[in-house]
Amino acid sequence: MQKVRCGCVLLLLCLTAIHQSHGTSQGCMDKNQVVSLLRQMEKFLKGQEVRFTEGLRVMRTKLAALQNSVSKFPQADQYTAPPSCPSLEAPAHGRKFGTKFFVGHEVHFTCSSGYHLVGPGTRVCQEDGSWSGVNTVCTDISECASNPCQNGGTCVDGVNQYKCVCPQNWSGSHCQHKSQTAPPEWSVMNDPAFSRKPRCARIDQAQHCSCDAGFHMSGTSDNSICQDVNECEVYKHDRGGKLCVHTCVNVPGSFHCSCPSGYKLLPDGRSCEDVDECLTQQHNCSRGTTCINTGGGFQCVNPECPRSHGNISYVKTSPFQCERNPCPMESHSCHQAPKTVSFHYLSLQSQLQTPATLFRMATAVAPGRLGHDSLRFGTAGSNTKGIFVMQRSDRQTGELILLQPLRGPQELSVDVDMSEYMGRTLQAKHVAKVHIMVSPYNF
Repeated sequence: MQKVRCGCVLLLLCLTAIHQSHGTSQGCMDKNQVVSLLRQMEKFLKGQEVRFTEGLRVMRTKLAALQNSVSKFPQADQYTAPPSCPSLEAPAHGRKFGTKFFVGHEVHFTCSSGYHLVGPGTRVCQEDGSWSGVNTVCTDISECASNPCQNGGTCVDGVNQYKCVCPQNWSGSHCQHKSQTAPPEWSVMNDPAFSRKPRCARIDQAQHCSCDAGFHMSGTSDNSICQDVNECEVYKHDRGGKLCVHTCVNVPGSFHCSCPSGYKLLPDGRSCEDVDECLTQQHNCSRGTTCINTGGGFQCVNPECPRSHGNISYVKTSPFQCERNPCPMESHSCHQAPKTVSFHYLSLQSQLQTPATLFRMATAVAPGRLGHDSLRFGTAGSNTKGIFVMQRSDRQTGELILLQPLRGPQELSVDVDMSEYMGRTLQAKHVAKVHIMVSPYNF
């Protein structure tokens, strides 16, 4: 451009000089030289124009390619939702656990009392946006499926119960007695201790007899006797509830309730309460062990820390907690090992109503320091799949939930782990070893 400007200035000076001298030049180029110079300038300008046009075309091509490349990426301020599966509903007469429908997340199902699960108890959101398995339904449990009625009796289903309609000459809850020989189920007939003579009085030349409370009149008017009413049998299937929570003992004219070993009868005379042998010092645990109360008994425990291996070792900081010793900076396996290991003992009654929250695990990190998805919870244990599920209850807490009732006596163990992440980097892992002792009773 500087060369162009110099040429143009020189050309203008020469033209001015020619004009002033009436066609003659003094100290400047002649006419032919000026014409030649003009032609050179014209060629130069045309070349510059071609190069400028070509440069614009190249710039437009690169700009279009750049715009096309940028359009393939999400906007910086635009949130792209992760792939997910369609929403799942709880089956009729059942419940659903799990609120996230993203790839890899699980949804669990249970059925109400009186129904059983048909289909998978757990479904997983797959990468193609579909759920694993088939639809889960809850179907009614037929109480008559086991054919409880004997001697040709007809079973009639009810809600969590059944009734036997007996043929002629048969009676009893299962049509097990012949009518002409079976004694009444609610009366004690053959034990003299449960018989009384009636109180009789003659009124208006007629004899009237009566029995004490808890007895009923049996026999003929001339030879009557008061037989004990077996209250335990009379109220055995009463809809208002059994007379006794555990065992009903019939006595002449009345009854009383009893509890199994390890339980005591409450002041209401019918309910049972577990005796806490640990609290009342009724245990024989040796020194160095800890007494754990269970339903109807106790256990003496002394949990041990995980064994040392490699650079990983633990120290016991309390009877039920172990902490990992400091790791060498270069030991990756040590930093991946649990930072704390705690031990927990739970006593459950048999056939506990579910779902039930058994255990909560929370982080000690201050709120706001960790992101929303920085905590991950999980469970591990032999033969516990489908029995427990670990789910987040809030930003910093996870809950261990029992999904199905457990029948005692039995013992189960499940490991619950909580991992803290900063971005994708594991910060710490904590493990809680939960030991569950199921009582044979449901009170």
